[in-house]
Amino acid sequence: MSNKWVLSEPINHPSWGILITEAAKQYDMENRSSRESLAVSEASILEACGETAFPEMGLIEQVWETDPISDDEVANHAIAALKSLAFEDVPSGGEVAIGVGSRGIANLPTIVSGVIQGVKDRGHEPFVFPAMGSHGGANAEGQREMLAELGVTESAIGCEIRSSMAVTEVGRTAERDIPVVADANAVEADAIVPINRIKPHTDFDGSVESGLSKMLVIGMGKQRGAKIAHDWAVDWSLRNMVPEITAQLLDELPVVGGVAILEDQRDETTLIEGIPPNGFLDREKELLETAYEIMPKIPFREVDVLVLDQQGKDISGQGMDTNVTGRRPFAIQEPEPETPNIKRIYTRTLTEVTHGNAMGVGAADFVHQNLLAEINMPTTLINALTASTTRGVRLPPAVETDRAGLAAALSTIGVVDPTAVRVLRGTDTMHLQRLYASSALVEEARGRDDLRVLEEPSSIRFESGSFAAPSPHETSDGIDS
Repeated sequence: MSNKWVLSEPINHPSWGILITEAAKQYDMENRSSRESLAVSEASILEACGETAFPEMGLIEQVWETDPISDDEVANHAIAALKSLAFEDVPSGGEVAIGVGSRGIANLPTIVSGVIQGVKDRGHEPFVFPAMGSHGGANAEGQREMLAELGVTESAIGCEIRSSMAVTEVGRTAERDIPVVADANAVEADAIVPINRIKPHTDFDGSVESGLSKMLVIGMGKQRGAKIAHDWAVDWSLRNMVPEITAQLLDELPVVGGVAILEDQRDETTLIEGIPPNGFLDREKELLETAYEIMPKIPFREVDVLVLDQQGKDISGQGMDTNVTGRRPFAIQEPEPETPNIKRIYTRTLTEVTHGNAMGVGAADFVHQNLLAEINMPTTLINALTASTTRGVRLPPAVETDRAGLAAALSTIGVVDPTAVRVLRGTDTMHLQRLYASSALVEEARGRDDLRVLEEPSSIRFESGSFAAPSPHETSDGIDS
């Protein structure tokens, strides 16, 4: 490669990521019990709220017509997407860097394996590098572990994984003189191919949001690039920054194209497409419009109380997708989505895969003590500092039980008529096909073609203060799991 590349040093101290990981482990061991003690008891909540009438809840299902790629064809679609890209300028046997992120994308190992096979079929040597900004504790081993948890291991995909936090400065922006950095291993390769899902972003609205371009700017920039981007985005906005820096990276680096993925409402793969460099911004814009149309959403504009069984980084970058909740309280100078309007959100736990990262928990009004106990604050805060969204990790009040959480939410929205109050309980913001719904919403669902009633409303059952009914997606026989 040309000697114009300058290795960026500030974030590459060999012990930096280790210190973060050790601090996180120590914090978790020493503080779990003290965090649990912050939860307010059920008795105290019920005494403060007085008699709170709970609505009866039924089960509804959204009627979605989808056309996913069959499991046995996913790999072939990935191979075809890679083969549609131009490799004429890549030398025979040249190294191709494949960028893979930290999101829970359906069929990810199969898609990555297909892309790798396509590279090999063209006579080149592929390797995978984590393109996930500061995720995984902002250290190389943590990012390798995140890939492994997503099923992307060297044995599964059939090629080397090179995980490093080292970045190379490849240029500076014209007007603001902002450093533009990229993964050092990727920079030294003969070709670069990012793989990512196209979807609405949680922090901003723009012509391109979460997808290939953002992966180049932030994911491939590792912790330093992500921090630079989010720092400048406070005044510049990611909606303007991502397209400009993407264009610069495409000019400076050997990006031969990207593999774009679309998922339907059921979180199933519906499109795998190879996009050449000159189509990144325009084609991404088109695919983003489709992604908005087919993403899972709450089927009501007005909701009094939303209960979510879990949140996590594998569900959304902000734990709970802001496009689903209609809340974006942590993004400076970025407007919130117009709908839905949700008065109170109660969240019950963190996903296992999020490893205590409670990014976005500040969007909830109440949380269960289990969620509070699971938070790993060093990991969470470092993510928030990198993304400049510290308001998103403010801790909501914690309650001892589900009964207390629901009572607290209902008692703070005004006078409640249990037959008219609009309450939903969902698994998370990714799995929304089946929802527990209060009587008023069940009645509304009866008159809509896009909803069906599966179970009639009945009294909410609690066992030791916890919801007795399983999470909604667990009732769906695998449809939305």
